[in-house]
Amino acid sequence: MRCPFCKADNDKVIDSRSSDGGRIIRRRRQCLSCSRRFTTYEKISESFKLNVVKKDNSRVPYDREKILHGLQKACYKRPISSEQIRALADKVEEDIFRDSDKEVSSRFIGKSVMDHLKVVDKVAYIRFASVYRNFEDAGDLILEVTEEFRKDENLNGQGSDPETLKDK
Repeated sequence: MRCPFCKADNDKVIDSRSSDGGRIIRRRRQCLSCSRRFTTYEKISESFKLNVVKKDNSRVPYDREKILHGLQKACYKRPISSEQIRALADKVEEDIFRDSDKEVSSRFIGKSVMDHLKVVDKVAYIRFASVYRNFEDAGDLILEVTEEFRKDENLNGQGSDPETLKDK
């Protein structure tokens, strides 16, 4: 890296930190010629484009903000901080970039969001699922909620008696 002060191409990195959810690396450098310090930022090239294949097979550019917006709606008035929402978006993004290189299906993104939301907050999960899965009627939604309660009870060592579901 060329020093912005003396233009020498002789420096050492004295500190590296990731920022913006791991998408940018900040490096603090010191020029070995003039001893001045400067900061550089390293990020993925903008020429990298990921497209989302929607249900109707149309393609749109990937936009992290859409995931954040969906998570914020699902988590509205729930005990989930904005930091937790950003962390959820980071996890979803990690899933996307681990499994996709040029295209990712909207179904994959939705499933990833639901999988991560389910662990954090069941109500937010049900809210997201109700919009994402576009339930045809209330019965479908009730089946989804009942299934989640059964899974919880089975994990906690309780039975899946429908009568106990009424009490909750």
